[in-house]
Amino acid sequence: MTTPDTTSDMRLRLSTDPVSLGKSGISVFPIAWGMWRLARADGNDDIGAIIARIEAALEAGITLFDTADIYGCDAALGFGGAELLLGKALAARPDLREKMVIATKGGIVLGVPYNSSPAYLNSALDISLERLGLPSVELYQIHRRDFLTHPRDVAETLTAMVESGKVKAIGVSNYSPAEFDALQAFLPFPIVSTQPEFSAARIAPLYDGTLDQAMAREAAVLAWSPLGGGRLVSGSNDPVAKLLAAQGAKFGTDAASAALSWIMTHPSRAIPIVGSQTPERILASRDALKVEWTASEWYAVLAASRGEPLP
Repeated sequence: MTTPDTTSDMRLRLSTDPVSLGKSGISVFPIAWGMWRLARADGNDDIGAIIARIEAALEAGITLFDTADIYGCDAALGFGGAELLLGKALAARPDLREKMVIATKGGIVLGVPYNSSPAYLNSALDISLERLGLPSVELYQIHRRDFLTHPRDVAETLTAMVESGKVKAIGVSNYSPAEFDALQAFLPFPIVSTQPEFSAARIAPLYDGTLDQAMAREAAVLAWSPLGGGRLVSGSNDPVAKLLAAQGAKFGTDAASAALSWIMTHPSRAIPIVGSQTPERILASRDALKVEWTASEWYAVLAASRGEPLP
């Protein structure tokens, strides 16, 4: 009688093929670049430096650029700052736009804190487009769930956005699977993306159904904070960081690249949103594609993150 080969532990290689942005018809590079820290706290926002970051991302192969109206709220420009700076960069270099898939988000209101009412979202989108200096964006995402707005009303608003041509496709951010389903029930088209916090330091999406739902519905997973807020590259005695550093070193790179590749190895093909604002580090994000994992190595990181052996 033959038995399964339990000794082999094949390396899992990352695909360099583009990732489908759900059922939108848009494909993007397996890594994205995000703009949470685009605006500087001291207000010294050099548009030339911002263009250099965009060019570095494009050189790395990145095509999906993720921003939000709230990005910049903690910097000198305040709410809308990141969109405004991106808009100025595109105005200075309009040739860059055709190479970019631009995603923005709305629905967080400082002090409220959430508003997905039709009046607010319609206004938020128009103001976002005005800041960006664009007639439309490829992806518009509800940033966080507003519990006081019925998903039917949110869906009607999003449907009108798509029908107007201002938005190509719709996504959600920080939504639970149940919240995703409630919104999807009232939409005439599929939600194309979900944006959870997901990293080797924050593994909840593996267990709460987020990634399973995305695979079942063929939605893209856009992972924010893929370096665990810096914890995974801190060089500390953190057991997860140590495993990632060792794995990166096997392939001539570092813990950051290994951390990105760890989430990219999941069959949902999660797209990590790189938050670095340094051109050299943005370029280096492509090194994630060099890092391979065996199943035992990948699960060792998961066990370390759990802080206990896998059952």
